[in-house]
Amino acid sequence: MKIRELAVGLLLSATFVACSSMATSPAMVSNGILTGSNGMTLYTFDKDVAGSGKSVCNGPCATNWPPLMATSGDTARGDYSIVTRDDGNKQWALKGKPLYYWIKDQKAGDRTGDGVNGVWHVATN
Repeated sequence: MKIRELAVGLLLSATFVACSSMATSPAMVSNGILTGSNGMTLYTFDKDVAGSGKSVCNGPCATNWPPLMATSGDTARGDYSIVTRDDGNKQWALKGKPLYYWIKDQKAGDRTGDGVNGVWHVATN
């Protein structure tokens, strides 16, 4: 009987590990546009260099363009990576480009930040 209990325990442990590795992506897709879990549109910034591992939108820029923050337990997966901000916090990036919200978007589906100053663009997958 103990071997059977051990086998069941191992099977359950393996199942939990497999499920925990199937984490959802940090962004969702709505009509081809990336959104945060709150449904708000995400943007990329032309001045960020893909693959540099950092964001150049800090200080007042980040007040207007809040970053899509990553938590300490988050890990990169697929096209999503995590960059380190100047303040040491972590931010999600898609294909090496950090992701941001736009403070003037008021509700899910708003895309008022697309094209701002010719350097902000709706993020697509």
